[in-house]
Amino acid sequence: MKTRNSEEPSDPDACWAAVLARDPAADGRFYYSVNTTGIYCRPSCPSRRPKRSNVRFHGSRGEAERAGFRPCRRCRPDEPTSAERQTAAVAAICRHIETADEIPALAELAARAGMSPFHVHRIFKSVTGVTPRAYGAAHRAARLRNELERNASVTEAIYAAGYSSSSRFYEESQRLLGMTPSHYRAGGADTEIRFALGVCFLGSILVAMSPRGVCAIALGDDPEALIRDFQDRFPKAQLVGGDQAFERFVAHVVGFVEVPAQGLDLPLDIRGTVFQQRVWQALREIPSGSQVSYSEIARRIGAPKAVRAVAGACAANILAVAIPCHRVVRIDGDLSGYRWGIARKAELLRRESAL
Repeated sequence: MKTRNSEEPSDPDACWAAVLARDPAADGRFYYSVNTTGIYCRPSCPSRRPKRSNVRFHGSRGEAERAGFRPCRRCRPDEPTSAERQTAAVAAICRHIETADEIPALAELAARAGMSPFHVHRIFKSVTGVTPRAYGAAHRAARLRNELERNASVTEAIYAAGYSSSSRFYEESQRLLGMTPSHYRAGGADTEIRFALGVCFLGSILVAMSPRGVCAIALGDDPEALIRDFQDRFPKAQLVGGDQAFERFVAHVVGFVEVPAQGLDLPLDIRGTVFQQRVWQALREIPSGSQVSYSEIARRIGAPKAVRAVAGACAANILAVAIPCHRVVRIDGDLSGYRWGIARKAELLRRESAL
């Protein structure tokens, strides 16, 4: 009796369905071999479908070849797929952008990749979710933060991050850092952030506001833990406890959390990468009482392959309900993860649906 190889896929029926459908999404996940021909193929192979009784499934190319099968000449399973080649090309472009003194022009990237500028722009955005220029700007901002944190002078940090002039940087500094570079380098020293705790139907709530707007809405069971987590973000900032006026402001935010459909007519201090901000903007467009999948959000922002990155942007959100990441679920309807706990996510969705 034939025993199952440890590398053989665990669901042969699903694999066979993918072969029948010639599903390109299954390429790389497994391979199938045909006993009567001695070859192995990708699931999407255009060759005539074999009889099911002659087919075996393999978890890797190596496993198929060790079993004595040779690669098909039509689908060439021993060579990289088109998607793998595109991913490798995008990775090479990313490395070039990261090491360049200035953000390279699209024509330069296209010449290095041996593609047209249109094709480079399209596949780069498809794989990463952002354009090459946006990726370069985000990477340069990260380099700037690293340089500032090394205690270099602000001027040295600006040039080390790839800015050709300090004036050009200062035009973007507030958007990149949320404060002046001197304040960022000092860990937020002299930046006043007001905060206060409250209680809502989800437990404790911490609301904080910078001069630019609401910068945090956090939920939890332990008020002290909420404060410690917030203090860790800017250890040298001037954290100011709320007075009566600010507590009325917090009550307004709590009212919004209780009834999100009423909206929050307050400015938000939203800080994140270009990609995160695109995701967060898409989340803010989901109506109260509705749910969408991570893959749908990826499609809406023009990056259908960036589903995991979308999930990561949801996890990085620190403005609970104001940026409604709780309305994003898995494609099968499962609630998946939530920064403030699955139970709170379920309760928010239940309450919004009821209202």
